[in-house]
Amino acid sequence: MNPWRNEEPHEREEPMTSKNYYDVTTWPVGNPFKDVGEVINSIIADIKERQNTTDVDNGGKPGAVIYIPPGDYHLRTQVVIDISFLRIQGSGHGFTSSSIRFNVPEDEWDGLHELWPGGSRILVDLPANDEGEESKGAAFYIERSGSPRISSVEFSNFCIDGLHFTPDGSGMHPENTYVNGKIGIYVASANDSFRVNGMGFIYLENALTIHNADALSIHDNFIAECGSCIELRGWGQASKITDNLIGAGFKGHSIYAENHGGLLVTANNVFPRGASSVHFNGVTRSSVTNNRLHSFYPGMLVLEGNSSENLVATNHFLRDHEPWKPFQGVDNGLDDLHGLLSISGSNNSVIGNHFSEVIDSQNVRPAGATPVIIRLVAGAGNFVSNNNVVAKDVHSTSSDSCFSAQVDALLTTEASDVLSVTAVMVDSGSARNTILDSGNDAQVIADRAANALRATPTIDL
Repeated sequence: MNPWRNEEPHEREEPMTSKNYYDVTTWPVGNPFKDVGEVINSIIADIKERQNTTDVDNGGKPGAVIYIPPGDYHLRTQVVIDISFLRIQGSGHGFTSSSIRFNVPEDEWDGLHELWPGGSRILVDLPANDEGEESKGAAFYIERSGSPRISSVEFSNFCIDGLHFTPDGSGMHPENTYVNGKIGIYVASANDSFRVNGMGFIYLENALTIHNADALSIHDNFIAECGSCIELRGWGQASKITDNLIGAGFKGHSIYAENHGGLLVTANNVFPRGASSVHFNGVTRSSVTNNRLHSFYPGMLVLEGNSSENLVATNHFLRDHEPWKPFQGVDNGLDDLHGLLSISGSNNSVIGNHFSEVIDSQNVRPAGATPVIIRLVAGAGNFVSNNNVVAKDVHSTSSDSCFSAQVDALLTTEASDVLSVTAVMVDSGSARNTILDSGNDAQVIADRAANALRATPTIDL
């Protein structure tokens, strides 16, 4: 007999199936393929009915898991979540570019391997929102009043697909407008320890709109081809946006936060075309570090509304031109004097960032202007140190292929003309700043009597 086993034989216990684990395809109420919203709401009602006592053996309301297997599930009824400890999970974020497909001639669609996103996919088929109330367009709506705040609601590993954009009166192809009134997840009330991990969001006017978040984690998601990707509204603290692949439309934000403290934005790869890459309004004592930010327009990182005591460090900024024909001529309305990084706030640190400005001087706006990289608009006591600027004047090109056009643009580093830029511009509304080794003497425009300056040394050739 094996000495590491019990001497006495015993029966193996059969595994228990938890009453708190639900599969939308086996739930007896509704048809998940026709309206998964009805099914999930019925499951939530069952959880609330069964877990109706707050204290049983030091427990009482453990919550539940709702599983969405791989497949296509139409959502025609908004899911309303008002319980804590709920996890909705799938088996694949299913992202694939709808924008590329919709800009391929329709007579070529038969030759494509797939036409739609896949994985565990929610198809947002909510009726048109004629009331104008933003939250009515949300696939998942979370709200609960009273104490404690709703906590530990998790979304993991499935796709929320808005399907189509709609005409906006601009004359642009309807599938390129980023407008349809649809939202993936809308959190209306104060919340604690929410998690959005491993998700796919596509073709939604707003992917994530979250109010009053505490200890929120938005991690490892694919959020792209949405009007706005992440919006943290109201106020919040101690949250993080990390390791995401993000790309908003030209009308919206890739990452936006207001009135937050202790927000960590790290290791995100932010794609171009969003009106901004990161936009802080009234955000304090937060960090934007180690991100790769790519944009076709100025205004990539904006700190406004007295955003103060923030750290902006070791990020890679790339600003170049839109190479894909369907979106050429579209911009965010800002000219090249605005700056890639704009600060209206005090005591921020901007340290060790790399800026690549690779544009055609013939397209600079206003014509003949010198583009600005870092602009201190208002506030005092900002510390700008050891930032590197590479500026090149290139001839812009275009292509019908989104993928090859952008890859070619990213990989082209051969010799080109030097582009004259202002590395740091300090407006009269900003003073007592320290600027060290972030541009040579000619590249820094600042009142030397009101700001401390040490220029980057130059080499005489």
